[in-house]
Amino acid sequence: MANSPSGDSMLDRFVRILDAFDADHPALTVTALARRAAVPRATAYRLVEELVSHGLLARNDDGETRLGLRLWELSNRASMTRDLRLVALPYMEDINRLVQQNTQLSILHEEEVLIVERLSRPGAAVNQAHVAGRMPVLRTSMGMALLAFSPQHVIEGFLERHHQDALALHPDLRRTLAHIRLTGYATLAGFTDPGTTGAAVPILDERRHAAAVISVVVPTESDLLPAAVMALRTAAGGIARALAGTV
Repeated sequence: MANSPSGDSMLDRFVRILDAFDADHPALTVTALARRAAVPRATAYRLVEELVSHGLLARNDDGETRLGLRLWELSNRASMTRDLRLVALPYMEDINRLVQQNTQLSILHEEEVLIVERLSRPGAAVNQAHVAGRMPVLRTSMGMALLAFSPQHVIEGFLERHHQDALALHPDLRRTLAHIRLTGYATLAGFTDPGTTGAAVPILDERRHAAAVISVVVPTESDLLPAAVMALRTAAGGIARALAGTV
């Protein structure tokens, strides 16, 4: 697509508009959308009209816009996470019945934890994970398990790019990652929400790298963690075997 006078392409602007929506901003006025996407307001109005006409955005009765259903349709036709989610859901439901808390499935994507699926129960502990939302690697058990079981060059690159954050949050991160690899799971208490503990077990591919992780969030003071970790181990192994059988 042709570049704008500012040098960015029209496709860049389309993507920034779609990226402007998140869990905290599910609906936006065009003015707010233009500001968050760093697009001139007149251009934003024109692009929004095009996106609405194609079903990629939808307009509320009050004039605000939100992501359109066609995006959901497209993402579910050929998503690389589709098989993962379908295979993992029965295992997640079993864990959810056992723990009666929060259960997540996630992958490492663009150096963040991308939530693929989440199940919860009434009265469950506070949990910041949302489907299609992203969370920081170093502040979640999901991220730590994904990083620990990543290829060595991925670990080294991440540590180089995030050295200051790693030093502040995990002063001996290499040893922590080695311990996660030794035990086969990661736990973090109070890093995201006070009073909650996350536990995550990697779903390993044929190279023993993390294709994804399955995890729970439970109240820190509860005695659920040992049983939850055991259930996560069983589920991760079953999901890995099932995924290998779909190749």
